[in-house]
Amino acid sequence: MELKEFDYDLPKELIAQTPLKERDQSRLLVLDKNTGEISHHQFRDILFFLREGDTLVINDTKVLPARLIGEKEETKAVIEVLLLKNIEKDIWECLCKPAKRIKKGTVVQFGNGRLKAVCTQEKEDGIRLFEFSYEGIFVEVLEALGTMPLPPYIHEKLEDKNRYQTVYAKELGSAAAPTAGLHFTKELLQEIQKKKVNIVTVTLHVGLGTFRPLEVEKIEEHKMHSEYYVMSDKAAHLLNETRKNKGRIIAVGTTSTRVLETVMKKYSTFQSCSGWTDIFIYPGYQFQAIDGLLTNFHLPKSTLIMLVSALAGKENILNAYREAVKKKYRFFSFGDAMLIL
Repeated sequence: MELKEFDYDLPKELIAQTPLKERDQSRLLVLDKNTGEISHHQFRDILFFLREGDTLVINDTKVLPARLIGEKEETKAVIEVLLLKNIEKDIWECLCKPAKRIKKGTVVQFGNGRLKAVCTQEKEDGIRLFEFSYEGIFVEVLEALGTMPLPPYIHEKLEDKNRYQTVYAKELGSAAAPTAGLHFTKELLQEIQKKKVNIVTVTLHVGLGTFRPLEVEKIEEHKMHSEYYVMSDKAAHLLNETRKNKGRIIAVGTTSTRVLETVMKKYSTFQSCSGWTDIFIYPGYQFQAIDGLLTNFHLPKSTLIMLVSALAGKENILNAYREAVKKKYRFFSFGDAMLIL
């Protein structure tokens, strides 16, 4: 399958640069994955598409203020460091710019030395391992010195950093937000539960691989980045009960989808587990875990547009995207939503 098959034309002005004033005021395109039928709604209308006995699966990962601007201790050259993955204790895998200035043993300091990082290993594509040293609690130091690592297509300053977190974000560890969940308010989630729709939490810490372009023409040759996930015993039990009672499992976002499909593929049932997943879902994949998906509109030629194409069919998805462009939907992280049922 060719990468170019997942391309589409998107006017730059449709890339949302800032979130809407109210989370749940975004638009919602609803796509029937079997017929390709499309309808247009406000996000709050999701209430009408959920049924008693359904289970909505959300990802409770929390984005780290992981973008740090520091300087080399020796030369004072400015260095940007983006935390990607906690390897162990205070050792992190990071993306650096300019990486050519960072060799093994290089010391980078942030906040006049409040935080220091020593490069312990050089890897490819600008990736380095750093061991951090600091006084106090690492997360509190990050909160003081770091900023949100917004995607490269967002050029406006984010006034309220909480708008790049879901209202249910809890487990720190992501380099990017699970953006499908940004549309929910606490009040809307309560209304959903009043309809006797279950809300189940899983965790997947989103890595920067989400934004990396594919560098192969044949998509089957692409190697996915791996991300850490957790499914609790409580979540597994509720999901298995949903299946048993003929309810629908609707994933909020591609991140939740990857957790659910990884677990089902591995165990043929939902069960308490954690680990790393590099599952790559593209057309031809047979879904075992989910019946529906709430998602945002994704970048052309991305692994995310391939995932939704696997669920609803490539032609249905590309047609829905053309319709969204025509009706001037807002795209990507701070953009509007799509519900595939």
